[in-house]
Amino acid sequence: MEPSSLFPIKDFKNTVFLKPLITNSDVTNVHVGDYSYYSDFEDPTQFLTNNVLYNFGISGNSLHIGKFCAFANGVKFIMPDANHATSGITTYPFAVFGEKWSDAMPLSDYPFKQYKDTVIGNDVWLGYDVTIMPGVTVGHGAIVGAKSVVSSDIPPYSIAVGNPAKVVKTRFNEEAVELLLNLSWWDWDIALIEKAMPILVKGDTSTLREFARQNGMKC
Repeated sequence: MEPSSLFPIKDFKNTVFLKPLITNSDVTNVHVGDYSYYSDFEDPTQFLTNNVLYNFGISGNSLHIGKFCAFANGVKFIMPDANHATSGITTYPFAVFGEKWSDAMPLSDYPFKQYKDTVIGNDVWLGYDVTIMPGVTVGHGAIVGAKSVVSSDIPPYSIAVGNPAKVVKTRFNEEAVELLLNLSWWDWDIALIEKAMPILVKGDTSTLREFARQNGMKC
């Protein structure tokens, strides 16, 4: 499987690998790792237009998406440029309309809230119509349920649902999560990942630990 393939599934145009899609665009503040994909009922190639919203470049913020992420139809990332200044009397964005209104106070002088970059870890599954708000981090291995709105950080290997999204359970105990984060299987050579696929899909952490040891890793 080539990570540079735009359409990774033969004769199927509703799923794209995001890295080649973004590499071949003129967008410079969205970064995606290998094998992360987006599936859409209509046209997944419009991801940067329809799913990364308000990305005007005013804030200087970026969106970082890890490897082996799975994004369902309708997943949306709200970039900080959607926000209005809220510390004054009005939230109305006069300067956006230019001319005299911009001269009165340039957009660059507006007291916008400052956000961190938005970060989606490796091996994250975002369900149908999930919305990611500006500046949040979704940890490695997390799952976010359909229609959820993520407005605060989600820890690694947790399951979150709702609006605002709240953690309802963890996928593994603390010891297992620590092992998985230390092993970081998504950073292995793809040949080793292919060898480990049966364990990754239906195995447990003790089996993965033994596999890692057999392949020269300390864990």
